[in-house]
Amino acid sequence: MFRVTEIRELIRLMDETSVVELEVESEGSRLSIRKAHATGVAPAVQAAPPAAVQAAVQQPAASTPAVPAGIEGPPAPAAAPLTGEKRGKGGGEARSTAIAEASLHTITSPMVGTFYRAPAPDADPYVQIGSKVTEKTIVCIVEAMKLMNEIEADCRGEIVEVLAENGQLVEFGQPLFRVRLD
Repeated sequence: MFRVTEIRELIRLMDETSVVELEVESEGSRLSIRKAHATGVAPAVQAAPPAAVQAAVQQPAASTPAVPAGIEGPPAPAAAPLTGEKRGKGGGEARSTAIAEASLHTITSPMVGTFYRAPAPDADPYVQIGSKVTEKTIVCIVEAMKLMNEIEADCRGEIVEVLAENGQLVEFGQPLFRVRLD
């Protein structure tokens, strides 16, 4: 099984090269990553389960839910253009909002799964609005196929907004937190 940090590193390496598609197989798991094309479609990431799980998926038992053979994320939401309606008088309000948003970083879900703010139901959340984070601070867990994946902040700053509900299903690339960068 691939770790989230390994997948992120592969995506970063692809962004730095002209490679358009990459498939990696390790210990019975397969990962396929495709770059976005000029059409504006977000890159697709698919993780195929080991062959034993794939066989179970093709013929699921009546009492167990089917596990998807691959995971593919939806297109990333496009940023809305700043129109005259949103500018206000003279555009000064929009400029200050744009400057404020420019210093915000969005932490997104690296996979499809269930979002959890805390390590256990009776535990305090990893972070709250106002919490200071560093690149290695764990901000939440995304459970995928019974694996608990700890998600790191990947930036330094202060949590200003929590965008997902505890226990909510999240998609690949879905915004989870907004961080005001230091």
